[in-house]
Amino acid sequence: MEPFTTHTGLVAPLDRGDVDTDQIIPKQFLKRIERTGYGEFLFYDWRRRADGSPDPDFSLNRREYAGASILVAGRNFGCGSSREHALWALTDFGFRTVIAPSFADIFRSNAFQNGLLPLDLAEEDVAHVLAAAQAGDGYSLTVDLEAQRVSDALGWQTNFSVDPFRRHCLLNGLDDIALTLQLEGRIQAHEDARGVTEERAATEG
Repeated sequence: MEPFTTHTGLVAPLDRGDVDTDQIIPKQFLKRIERTGYGEFLFYDWRRRADGSPDPDFSLNRREYAGASILVAGRNFGCGSSREHALWALTDFGFRTVIAPSFADIFRSNAFQNGLLPLDLAEEDVAHVLAAAQAGDGYSLTVDLEAQRVSDALGWQTNFSVDPFRRHCLLNGLDDIALTLQLEGRIQAHEDARGVTEERAATEG
């Protein structure tokens, strides 16, 4: 997993609450076995008109938000099913952070496991970021996970808090597999000792 320390990026607005995982990545695109290639299907139904053409009014289709790596949205982001594909779609599209007043619990857990920072800020801070992003003049933020601070070039900033364990994992790019591999030596020693014990028992038996 790519470490997350400090990230500066363009902010794209999604002024909607209760954004569920079926809208983030619709179910018809869950047949892939890889973790990559989902970005083009992100918010598929919202990004297209009934005839399948791109909706020019949807923020992620607008030229001023091309290349955005920070998404700001409404409360309860990531509700619905537990599909991890929603995180794969967001990260494959290029997002490193989603800012919202609150997140669904399973989505939050999946986000940390996939190197995306779910940044829950106070309602008034989210409103500030959303309004600034909607102005469409290239609004960017710097998210500093080490200092637990988010700021813009105009002098606005606010602090946030991340669970110490989750913060450690993101800063060092550690998912569950990587955490386990840190103990590889101790695991191997245990297996070797168990093998000797079983061999001795078989011999004595």
